[in-house]
Amino acid sequence: MVLDGATGTELERLGARMSLPLWSATALWECPELLTGVHRAYAEAGVDLLTANTFRTHRRSLEASGRGPQARELTRRAVQLARRAAEVLGERAPRVLGSAAPLEDCYRPDLVPDAAALAAEHAAHVENLLEAGVDALLFETLNSVREARAATRAARDAEAPFLVAFVCGADAQLLSGEPLEAALEAVLPQAPLAVAVNCLPAFAVDACLPALRDCGCPFGVYANLGAPDDSTGFRRSEETKPNDFARHVGRWLEAGARLVGGCCGTTPAHLRAVVAEVRGQATRRR
Repeated sequence: MVLDGATGTELERLGARMSLPLWSATALWECPELLTGVHRAYAEAGVDLLTANTFRTHRRSLEASGRGPQARELTRRAVQLARRAAEVLGERAPRVLGSAAPLEDCYRPDLVPDAAALAAEHAAHVENLLEAGVDALLFETLNSVREARAATRAARDAEAPFLVAFVCGADAQLLSGEPLEAALEAVLPQAPLAVAVNCLPAFAVDACLPALRDCGCPFGVYANLGAPDDSTGFRRSEETKPNDFARHVGRWLEAGARLVGGCCGTTPAHLRAVVAEVRGQATRRR
């Protein structure tokens, strides 16, 4: 299946304001029409899965702007906007995933909260996502085994279908320094629909493939184009053209990936090329 591409960096490319810690959540009240347009562009590119803009709608992040009590409302609004964009395609409408990020900065595993906070806050976000009507949960850019275990347990306890993706370096280690194998072992007992790596550069993916292939679960890859930035959250790169990105995706498909897409820095043009690559490989296999 094809997952969509970046939301935050695409909004920024179109002129929206992006800053930490709220990141793309700001668009929910500053430019919802622009956000709907981003979702629609990915849907029209032919993706199978749209990711609702809930990456930063858990209460902890929203507290930074005094909007913590609006976590449920803003999560529902984000899902509604994604659903509205998807339904334009009628019977071909992609399914909508609810994004669930680390409670703190994705690139700062040293900030992971204590066990009680992890359990309570991920459970609250899972509840909000399910009430909003997502088709499945997407825990993404997870940077530590401890938070991955807590987040996926919240999904299991809620009996919700979910996918889980980790951010790794070129050494196939999470940003916490823990091996990807350990992270996969921690979440597999919760029965994810798929596991993945995300928001890593394409050159870092190869080191992760052995662990993903050997874990016994369908796996995916959605890489980024650019690098993290301390002020804006991410500095996108225009260097990798859509067809070049699709060639990377082709290699991951050949390695066994069942889920592919794009993370920060990718655009609807990149995802159109990915959809074409996936369809092309499917045709060649017949």
